[in-house]
Amino acid sequence: QVQVVESGGGLVQAGGSLRLSCLMSGRTFSNYVMSWFRQAPGKEREFVGRITRTGSNMYYADSVKGRFTISRDNAKNTAYLQMDSLKPEDTAVYYCTAGIVPGSNDYWGQGTQVTVSS
Repeated sequence: QVQVVESGGGLVQAGGSLRLSCLMSGRTFSNYVMSWFRQAPGKEREFVGRITRTGSNMYYADSVKGRFTISRDNAKNTAYLQMDSLKPEDTAVYYCTAGIVPGSNDYWGQGTQVTVSS
């Protein structure tokens, strides 16, 4: 059984930082491209970024480029989303996905809430 579990969300003031974690089990983690999405209330789900299987390349949405950093530790089966210089508009539920190919998003986590206060 494949599980993707996010953690690390919470409440933070604008300008602050949070680091989300995404633990995957049930499959060989290093075979999967890991991505992050977010969905704010009343808005469509938005791609945040993704990291390739080896961690050699990362891609980001323009809205988070320069503030967010995606990384992964294949030995720990975990991907990370480091969020710095947070803004109130970053408030959303953040989801982690695992895809066997870029863009496939085969498995989704349950999401973790991030709230940025002004």
